[in-house]
Amino acid sequence: MKLVFLLEELSMKYFLESLLPRILPEEVDFQLIPHQGKRDLEKSIPKKLRGWNEPGDIRFVILHDQDNKDCVALKQSLLALCGATKRPVLVRIACQELEAWYFGDVSALAEAYGNPKLTKMMAQKKYRVPDAIPSPKEELYRLIPQHQQIEGAKRIAPCMDIERNTSVSFQAFIEGVHRLIAQ
Repeated sequence: MKLVFLLEELSMKYFLESLLPRILPEEVDFQLIPHQGKRDLEKSIPKKLRGWNEPGDIRFVILHDQDNKDCVALKQSLLALCGATKRPVLVRIACQELEAWYFGDVSALAEAYGNPKLTKMMAQKKYRVPDAIPSPKEELYRLIPQHQQIEGAKRIAPCMDIERNTSVSFQAFIEGVHRLIAQ
């Protein structure tokens, strides 16, 4: 079996490169295909699903940032792009952005940036529900000025504890991938 991940951006690719080997069984192969933003991803979905010619058990995962859109409507519009293809597809939305998943494990942030003071953030109300942070990317830059999107994904992912992460959308992503494999 192979999972093909259609991703909104390059930072998602680097994040998942480190994360997926820790959550996927050894017999499951994966391929990460980043896009240049939402429009590029959305334009690519029908083409990739219809045109994928590789033999074998291929399943697709689409990962998209919510960016203050209605999550249910966004997911339905992405599923509509999948059209009438009979391919197994999982659509997951990172609420609000991928960076909210980082706030779901503040200990990973602290470890990745060598700043143990970051773990004290969990005591603050606004960080207790990472998916509710209005602009996690901006908040991350405010707290960690040296953070860079791609380099940050490479630094944070290896430190991330999957069980400890409190982001509901992160946990839905993990659960969805496991369910897709089990189908």
